[in-house]
Amino acid sequence: MRHQIFGKKLGRNTNSRKHLQESLASALLVNGNIKTTLTKAKWVRAYVEKLIKKSQKNRLAAKRQLAPGLTGTAFKKLIFEVGPGFIQRSGGYTRIIKLAPRAGDNAPMAKIELLVWD
Repeated sequence: MRHQIFGKKLGRNTNSRKHLQESLASALLVNGNIKTTLTKAKWVRAYVEKLIKKSQKNRLAAKRQLAPGLTGTAFKKLIFEVGPGFIQRSGGYTRIIKLAPRAGDNAPMAKIELLVWD
């Protein structure tokens, strides 16, 4: 039984989960949207929203915390475009749209995208 167990394992060990989370977040920030399984989309959504919230502060300490987990282009886009664009918004920076199941294994698919910022 999974009583009082927090989080998803996604069939991976800790390091693989961490790298998957960072690569999905980087791809989402660079491209604006990604197509993945519904479980992964829901899982990475919380991580990306925390990154955006932290980037809004525009402080050196926040930048140093954000830099190691993202690629260079994703970090620059987060700091200079996405974070300042969502400064008036208090949350809900992403949207998940359910798609048709994947043909090979019938896994539920979804598209996660950043909302348009001002």
